[in-house]
This record gives sequence, C-alpha cells and structure tokens, in this order.
Amino acid sequence: MKTNRLVLGIFVGLFGLILSSCSSSPVITRVDTDTQIDLSGDWNDTDSQLTAQAMVQDALGLPWLVKFTAAERREPKIIVGTVVNQSQEHINTDTFIKELQRAITNSGQAQFVASANQRNEIRAERADQAANSAEAKRQGQEAAADFMLQGTVNTIFDKEGSREVKYYQVDLQMLNIETNVLVWQGEKKIKKYVAKQKYKA
Repeated sequence: MKTNRLVLGIFVGLFGLILSSCSSSPVITRVDTDTQIDLSGDWNDTDSQLTAQAMVQDALGLPWLVKFTAAERREPKIIVGTVVNQSQEHINTDTFIKELQRAITNSGQAQFVASANQRNEIRAERADQAANSAEAKRQGQEAAADFMLQGTVNTIFDKEGSREVKYYQVDLQMLNIETNVLVWQGEKKIKKYVAKQKYKA
C-alpha cells in the first residue's frame, strides 16, 4: 500500500513538473515590423525610426537646402558622421545612423555618401579590379560629401518606486564640410511614463 502511494506521489510530482515546464514556454506571435511595441520603456526600434524620419524631414525642409541647390544646381551630398550615445542606457547608435541614411536617401532631396568603412571596402575592390580586371573602375572619381550630419543622444531618468519617467533628447547638426559653417541644428524629444504593475501571488 505504501509502495503504491509512493509511486502515485512520484507520478503526481512528475506530472506537475511537466505542466509547469509547459506553462513557462514562450508564446511567440509574429507582428508587422511597423507595429509599435514598448515593453520596458527603453529606447527601441520605433524610437530610432520615428526620430530619424522626423529629424531628416526637418533638416531637408529648411532654407539651407534651397540655397545650396540654387547655387550649385544639384542636390547636396551628405555623410552621416558620429552619433554619440551620452545616455545612461545602452543605445545601438549604428541602427539609428542606418535609419538616418535611409531617410536621407529616400527623401529624394539629397544624396547619401558612403561612410568611411564603406569607402575603404570599395577602394579595396577598385584596387583589386585595377590589378585583375580589364574593366576596372577608375580611381579618384569618388563623390565628395558637402555636409556632415552628426550629433548626440542624451537621457534623463526620474524614478520613484515602480514609476519611472524616461526622457530622451536627440540633438543633430548639419555642418558644411568645406567651411565648417553650421547650416542646421535640430532636436527630437521623447518622454515615456513607465508604471510597473505589481502582481500578487
């Protein structure tokens, strides 16, 4: 009798473990990449995308662009320089820079010039072509950037108990590479209120 109870107890325990392991399995739902999802309140892909679009739209909608296009009779060439994360939070600025590049290119109002790393790779390819190909692309024909876009990301966090306010400020500036003249300076602010719910056992 005791043996049967012991076996039954072991069986119930194992069954409970199986159920608990099944209940802790992640539930995965595929969503559209444009869907805005905030889980922690931290900087995320939506912040990166919307900030880049808004700031590039602002930059390309001001008089400096009209003046340059009228004087040079062509679209300006822009390169994205360094965007420094000065915040308390880990922010992937490379992703944000890619969003800036995409927004500039897709605007149709300016041309984007390859970054330093991209240029080095292209130069290596041209050098290889020069040594090995009868149809090698010429050296010294690179398009030079007229302006550089650079900036910073800063944060201010205010927390009390389970409540937190997260404030992000992105500052960007457009500089004339030849003259160092600042032709545009913009900022984008994001403020999030995060209230963590307490679950009762």
